[in-house]
Formats: sequence, structure tokens, C-alpha cells
Amino acid sequence: MPLAPGFRLGPYDIVAPLGAGGMGEVYRARDSRLGREVAIKVLPDSLRGDREARARFQREAMALSRLNHPN
Repeated sequence: MPLAPGFRLGPYDIVAPLGAGGMGEVYRARDSRLGREVAIKVLPDSLRGDREARARFQREAMALSRLNHPN
């Protein structure tokens, strides 16, 4: 389900789509808590019921959360 610009997902305001693939859709978003732009990846509906896909998605999120880069 594509998210439209302006859609709010928790503390994140969707700004624009960045890309999509087999493991999800990626959006440019604004974090209202920290006042900065972030990338948000959303697991596709087709994989939400797949326990292994959710675990892989979680591992990826944990690994990416450790990154800190100015770009």
C-alpha cells in the first residue's frame, strides 16, 4: 500500500517515495520529534504474515539504526 505525501506514520510525516523492492517500500519522511529528515522502510502487506520476513526486516532495521552518516 503506497503511502501518500502528508501521511503520518507515528512521529514520521511522509514526504515522498524513494523506491520499492521485494522487501518493502522506502520513503523520505520528516521525524517530528527530532526535526530531521529520515528514510522509512515499510514492509509490504504480502510479507506481514511471514514470520521469517518480519525477523529479517527487524534485523535489517537494527543494523541500519547503528549507521550514522551525514548523507
